[in-house]
Amino acid sequence: MSVIIDTVIEKIAKQQEGKENTAAYMVGEQLKDIIRGNEQAAELVIQDLENPDMSIEKCERKIKEYADKQERKNSCVCVPPNVAEGIIRKFYGISEQAAAEKSGTVSLMDLM
Repeated sequence: MSVIIDTVIEKIAKQQEGKENTAAYMVGEQLKDIIRGNEQAAELVIQDLENPDMSIEKCERKIKEYADKQERKNSCVCVPPNVAEGIIRKFYGISEQAAAEKSGTVSLMDLM
């Protein structure tokens, strides 16, 4: 892994300390997955994590806001991983293009 990705993962882990088994901790895990192997995404996130308004806890609140707006069929609402990832990427400004670079996805237009 690159130094920047390792640094971001360390910053996320630091924010996760003491928050095991919480929604904020899970946001950190999903954010780690998003930036692994993706230096462009890591560069976007590294500065954000220094800002208290861009913490994994604040990001988790955005996911909770989404959940609170959903129709409740039971006592709780589940936010699917792909929806949570979209909220996380939007919160940290990680574009679809950055996500595609991680997965190695290439559009047909790129090949032309």
